[in-house]
Amino acid sequence: MTVMPEIAASEAELVEIFEDLHRHPEIGFEETRTSRIVAEKLRAYGIDEVHEGIGGTGVVGLIRGKGAGNRCVGLRADMDALPIDEISGVAYASQNPGAMHACGHDGHTTMLLGAAKYLAATRNFDGTAMMIFQPAEEGLGGARRMIAEGLFERFPCDEVYGMHNNPMAAPGHVSICKGTAMAGAQFFDITVTGRGSHAAMPQQSRDAVVIASNLVGQLQSVVSRNVAPTDTCVLSVTQIHAGSAYNVVPETATLAGTIRYFKDDVRDLTEDRMAALCKGAEAAYGVEITFESRNIFDVLINDADLSDAYLAAAADIVGQDHVSEVHTPMTGSEDFADMLKVVPGAYCMVGHTGDIALHNPAFVLGKEILPVGASVMARMLEHRLPPG
Repeated sequence: MTVMPEIAASEAELVEIFEDLHRHPEIGFEETRTSRIVAEKLRAYGIDEVHEGIGGTGVVGLIRGKGAGNRCVGLRADMDALPIDEISGVAYASQNPGAMHACGHDGHTTMLLGAAKYLAATRNFDGTAMMIFQPAEEGLGGARRMIAEGLFERFPCDEVYGMHNNPMAAPGHVSICKGTAMAGAQFFDITVTGRGSHAAMPQQSRDAVVIASNLVGQLQSVVSRNVAPTDTCVLSVTQIHAGSAYNVVPETATLAGTIRYFKDDVRDLTEDRMAALCKGAEAAYGVEITFESRNIFDVLINDADLSDAYLAAAADIVGQDHVSEVHTPMTGSEDFADMLKVVPGAYCMVGHTGDIALHNPAFVLGKEILPVGASVMARMLEHRLPPG
């Protein structure tokens, strides 16, 4: 492995930034402290332009290379934390109750800052490097908001690249799934409105709890009996809420969850069947049932040629034996997909030490990834904007 010497020399600073961000996590669209630190660091590194407040708390930095080329390549990192109480036990654990960087976005932000510092110091490229620090990736639509507020109109970009840590891969291993790489996602809400009663006289009720519970079981048949086995779809009910007393049959019960898919027609079929089951239960039980579904993440599609270019750049840093193409898409979702719908690019995964999965309250990011990820990002930028 050949981490860039300039970035290796900044490793202590990167660790300090990372640990500070980890101590002070902020959930989506509340990243005021994080974005302030990002903007301050970029200015201290001599970035040519720093723009704040894009997409609420987003930050964009522009670095002009030595050459006068007119091409622009974007590098993106997400900044938000999750609403989780941390139990990792690390010395730099979250000091904000109910918030934790359990997905490693603090590491992503740190790595992009490391790449920005290097690129601003060396400028060994022809064109413009665009550093995109995005808020609210965790299901709140941060990428869409930045795009809606003119991200790529204000800062035209020819290509854009993202990166995510992966505790399930070997440290320093970089992988990409060409083409369809990550699932799209819908979030759904179902409300059953029945008739409440005294719990001792349930015959006077139309029990929303029983109806909702039956509906959960019926929903599990949607994928297994409607979606072709050769297609992939996941339907998970993740929330059930009802009642507030031991002796009351509640009037209402709510269900919520997610659909993950790789094809729009599979998503549409799944939603249609879910809506039909709700209508059927509504008629069968004589209650009112509402079904609402909304798109949160698009399917992430990596450009095949730019994926190859990303792997080639990564190989310069981690070695050819530590890069690979993945052939099975992930059912997880990532709103970098929205940027890839506007600008071609690719999204890679980088392995690090640790064996606890993402979104777990005990998750710990292996800090050795910081100079590696920063170097891969910087080298990719130099590869795509070679000096003339």
